[in-house]
Order: sequence, then structure tokens, then C-alpha cells
Amino acid sequence: MQDKRILVTGASRGLGSVCARALAGAGASLALMARTEADLAKVRDSCARPERHACLPVDLTDFDRLGAAVDQAKSFLGGIDVVLHVAGGGLGLREPLLSSSDFLKLFTLNVLVATEINRRVAPGMVEKKSGNLVHVGSIASSEATASVGYNTVKSALAAYVRSLGRELAPSGIVVTGILPGGFYAPGNSWMRLESKSPEVVSRFVAERLPRGFLGKAEELIPLVMLLCSDAASMMGGCLVPIDAGEGKGYVTP
Repeated sequence: MQDKRILVTGASRGLGSVCARALAGAGASLALMARTEADLAKVRDSCARPERHACLPVDLTDFDRLGAAVDQAKSFLGGIDVVLHVAGGGLGLREPLLSSSDFLKLFTLNVLVATEINRRVAPGMVEKKSGNLVHVGSIASSEATASVGYNTVKSALAAYVRSLGRELAPSGIVVTGILPGGFYAPGNSWMRLESKSPEVVSRFVAERLPRGFLGKAEELIPLVMLLCSDAASMMGGCLVPIDAGEGKGYVTP
């Protein structure tokens, strides 16, 4: 990671903040994107060498402003070697018969934000014939384990990663996806659920996790580091599960 220039979305909390600290500690320079400037500043200040990292507060779903933020990231870092797409989620939309507007909200956050950033960043990677585009998906992309909306958009993201990975491989760009199961991270949905309904978490652990406990975001970091590095060169288009045995399928997308 030494001197890698990395754009991280969803960096103000949860897995994004944990990844930011780990990447900075390994020597990377970061452009941190999320909605709230104060939260981004806290993450930056907790990173090694905070002066090497930019806070770029932006509504990721506002594509005009997102484009400007990507340009700022390029300017601050002097180019982008890696994009780590962490932003996403179910937005609390668990109704199976979602309205088209709610489905679009989910699709925009979980898929279109990534496609828009990649569209703006990938040409520079093509020029230098190297780059990593890393997408945080979910084990729900291969099994219908979550809500209808969440399963659908994460499956779409998996299809995008696999397809784009094949298309960009000749250009030297490695496109990958990480498929986590449930895990705790600062302020994430599992932390909120544990606080609100611990019995639900306990039942999930008993029924779904063979090792008997929910993981932590820090356990995902070695895989994230690999996918952000040059060592991932043979992983273009790959979707890598890291779910502690939560999923029951033999094959992932």
C-alpha cells in the first residue's frame, strides 16, 4: 500500500472508516468520501499522517457533485490508483413490494454510485495500464438471505463486477468484489440491531454462524488489502466471500 492513491467511499463510519485507518497505516494516501464533513474529519484525524488525506463531503447520489468530488480527489492525490467502494446498504427498506422510487434509491446507492465513479476514474487507469476497482457487496448476492431490495441490488452489483472485470482486464485494471456476511463495525446496521434487538442477533448467530459469534470489520481488512494491491493481479472479475460460513452455497457468482 505504500504511496498508493486510494479513493474510499462510505469512509465516515462502519467498514469504510476501519478500511481508511488500515490503508493509511500501510502507507496509502486517501481521498475520503461520505456525506458528513465532521465525521470524515474525525476519521482523517485518526489516520496515520492525516495531512496526506483529503476529506470530500458529498452526497454520492448527486452525480454532478460526485463528479466534482472525484475531480478534487484526482487533484489532491495526483491521480487515483485504487477505488474502494464501501458505500451501500439496505436503507431500512424491507418491504418486499417496494415502490419503483425506493428500488431506484437502493440501486443508485449500491450500484450506480460505483458505476459513475468508475466511469470517471477508469480512463486514467487505462492510460497507465494499472488500477484496482474494489467493490464491497454482500453474501446476499448469491443467496436470498436478506430483503428483496437488498438481495436484488447486491446481485446486480455482483453481475457488474464480474462483467466489468472481464471487459477491463486487457487494460490492466483489476475489478473485484468482496462478499461479506454479517459483521460488527462502528455505527453499522449490526451494531444498531445489537443495541435495539439483541435477541435477533443472538438467533441469527445460533442459526447461521458455525463459529458461534459475529465477526468484526477488522477481520475483513486482510482481504481488502489484498484486493487493493498489485498481488490481486489474477483476481479480475472475482467475487470473494468472507462470511464465516454464513452462506450455504458451494459456488458464488
